Amino acid sequence: MTIKNGILTKSTNSSSSLQASFDQIYTDYWDKVFRLCMGYVNDDDWAKDIAQDTFITVWQQLPKFRQEAAVGTWIFRIACNNCLRQLERSSKFVHKEVDKADESSSRVNEDEINFLYKCIATLSETDRLIISMELENVKQTEIASIMGMSESNVRVRVHRIKEKLTEKFKEYER
Repeated sequence: MTIKNGILTKSTNSSSSLQASFDQIYTDYWDKVFRLCMGYVNDDDWAKDIAQDTFITVWQQLPKFRQEAAVGTWIFRIACNNCLRQLERSSKFVHKEVDKADESSSRVNEDEINFLYKCIATLSETDRLIISMELENVKQTEIASIMGMSESNVRVRVHRIKEKLTEKFKEYER
């Protein structure tokens, strides 16, 4: 298996080829999957656990990957399913406190990022998934495919989510 332009092609099924493909996938997608999970659960350790579970599943299912979708779409679908499963199990949502200290520009940036995650955490599960993928620059056609929605529905929801988040940031700045 080899990856070229986000497309996984099957070649020889040797374990070294499979390992190389997985290593490339892990390198390319770890940060994106982690941020998607973080947008969902708003807890660093929990997001890392879910991301790790995602890559365990990717490793286990990689030989069976049918290439009906792009690799990234497949991985994001696995991550989304893992996030939903974890939230169902916990039946509660973890919120982190946001420190509003304004000591330096890097601290302000960190506070704004924490506040963004806190705002995303208040959205519905579907909206959290959509905006997390949008923030990862996943194409809206792929988001539509992952979420089982029309592309126009995704566009409308992204617009509405951005309006909600903008309003929350305006309130935060006051």
